[in-house]
Amino acid sequence: MGRSIVRLKDIADKTGFSTNTVSLALRESPRIPEQTRTLIRQAANELNYLPNQIAKSLVSRETRTIGLVLTDITNPTLTRVAQAIEIALSERGYGTLFATSNNTLSEEIRAIEMFRSRQVDGMLIYPTSHRKLDHIRPLRQANYPIVLLVGDPDAGIDAVCMDERRGGYKATRHLIDMGHRRIAIIDSSNPLGNLEKREGYQQALAEAGIEADPDFTVDPRGHSVGRGFWAMDQLMAGPRRPSAVFAANDSLALGALRWCQSHGVRVPDDVAIAGFDNIEFAEFAGVPLTSVNYAVETVTRMAVDRVMRLISAGDVLPEPRVTQIDPDLVVRESTRPVR
Repeated sequence: MGRSIVRLKDIADKTGFSTNTVSLALRESPRIPEQTRTLIRQAANELNYLPNQIAKSLVSRETRTIGLVLTDITNPTLTRVAQAIEIALSERGYGTLFATSNNTLSEEIRAIEMFRSRQVDGMLIYPTSHRKLDHIRPLRQANYPIVLLVGDPDAGIDAVCMDERRGGYKATRHLIDMGHRRIAIIDSSNPLGNLEKREGYQQALAEAGIEADPDFTVDPRGHSVGRGFWAMDQLMAGPRRPSAVFAANDSLALGALRWCQSHGVRVPDDVAIAGFDNIEFAEFAGVPLTSVNYAVETVTRMAVDRVMRLISAGDVLPEPRVTQIDPDLVVRESTRPVR
């Protein structure tokens, strides 16, 4: 049995007014006396009437919705970003539609096409790859409002993001300043992936005259705590053990920390650990983690402001603009000067 949809005619039948009068009353038209509007609103509430947003959007050419594509809904930082974006858009009278690519390019493309078919007014996207954007770039060139939440200054697409290269540099520079020379990294080595944090790590080593050691690089093949535990096991089983580890996110860092606790390796006395994102669990870990802070409130506010600006621009968008936010390093007990 199909759902019963309450129409304006149903309210008209219930109240005895014309359909046109009902429509004007529900739009709070001053042409309709207040007493009549009150009676019609009461009848609409009793019938559980909801406005037909599809019909309204056909007239206004706006759906008042934004599509948000995440790479991994289980990532604590992305969960916080999604919540903040939903709140910010709600304050502006917009709804949010969510989709997750699960770090798969084909799923990302499917999500974008799904949002386009639903005629969302704009999109905010965490792309699976910072370097494979050929499916997004033509949309921006066709004046479709899209803002990436990670960015390449040369991509030709608007973006608001943390400067991940700078964050990787700061974390590694901090470990160097603590006196470490054998510094490992836990991060994806996929050449088509997101290498900004690794590039920052390599830059800091090069400036300090430290040669990057292949034995101190492990691809965790994922982003979870479990993959961090596995990656740390690979590092510590190598021919030389690092004295410090930089992990590309806090989940990986927490996995590395758990490995150390399970194997009697003291943090930071035997090995220092730094992460990225500054999630809540990092602060309250068994050994609180030093971490690069992801400024959720700043990123979301600026990204929502930008997509609203693009939507309001109409059929001719301004030139793409990439805003990279310089991250702060939050220093905690997992790192300290070498003794």
